[in-house]
Amino acid sequence: MQLSVIILNYNVRYFLELCLKSVLEATKLIEAEIIVVDNNSQDDSCEMIKRLFPNVILIENKENFGFSRGNNIAAKQAKGEYVCILNPDTVVAEDTFTELLDFSVKQKNLGIVGCRLIDGTGRFLPESKRNVPTPLVSLQKMFGISKTYYANHLNKNEIGKADIFVGAFMLMKRSVYNHVKGFDEDYFMYGDDIDLSYKVLKAGFKNYYFGQNTIIHYKGESTLKDKVYAKQFYGAMQIFYKKHFKRNMVFDTMVWVGIKFAYFFRKASSIHLKKINEYVLVSDKLDHNLELVLSNNIDLVSKVKPTNKYVEIIFDANILSYKEIISEMSNYKAHELATYKIIPNKSSFIIGSNGSKSRGEVITF
Repeated sequence: MQLSVIILNYNVRYFLELCLKSVLEATKLIEAEIIVVDNNSQDDSCEMIKRLFPNVILIENKENFGFSRGNNIAAKQAKGEYVCILNPDTVVAEDTFTELLDFSVKQKNLGIVGCRLIDGTGRFLPESKRNVPTPLVSLQKMFGISKTYYANHLNKNEIGKADIFVGAFMLMKRSVYNHVKGFDEDYFMYGDDIDLSYKVLKAGFKNYYFGQNTIIHYKGESTLKDKVYAKQFYGAMQIFYKKHFKRNMVFDTMVWVGIKFAYFFRKASSIHLKKINEYVLVSDKLDHNLELVLSNNIDLVSKVKPTNKYVEIIFDANILSYKEIISEMSNYKAHELATYKIIPNKSSFIIGSNGSKSRGEVITF
């Protein structure tokens, strides 16, 4: 088997359905398996998988084991030559896996391959490619003065070596994953992707960023950014620095202050919510129930056009490919005037997110 796609889920049933539908389209030409490990979700995620995706391998944990252990549990059952760690709040293009696998087989001493990530507003996520977050670089990043936290030697569309990738999408040989013993289970959440990327580098492998393929990562969906987040993130970084760098009490104190400063700064900034003047459905037909839900304030179009009004653009995946949707989102010239939603193929809901720091929105019809 060529590929095992591993998706760790926790209470994001609708985003998971969208993710799985995109993954199924992306694995049609590949000998692949899809493994979902559920960390004791309290929604109907598992029931949905059993009903809609009977060929997906489902692992139902009876408690929330966290990101690292959850993925490791799935990896032990994986049979693919390659594994892809994928978040449930992502949407992949139909050619994502074929392109990256074609690239991977040509590389020597390959470690992890990452790709270009955009959020639910179509904006590029700079954490798609990062440098090793040394203590000094991380501290500078917290205060907004670091120019070396992100791998800026590559532009967002380039292909080249980069050090650190986000756990939303990490493709690697299963033998590499096993060689470094997978994710470190000392991390419950956060820091685990940094640690795995760094372990792979230290083991002598080469990590690559593939910026010519783009996926959506809704980002704010897997967790909310609040005090709990700040505490968990700082705890994860403490583990990382203790493992890989020398401890220093003065520096630890500075990092603690930096974390607190970053949290309060984040708390003070608010997301500007756009007032939607109208909805634009990119499809070949208008569902009557959807029209009623959106109060009849919806235009049917076959192609997105520039506008000078705030609009919500709804892409119909029954008509458009996921690659076309991702391309439209990332290339649209008036991001400040548009928000986006997707109707997954063979579904009766629209879903999306208006910001990378907030929960998404689901509207059933």
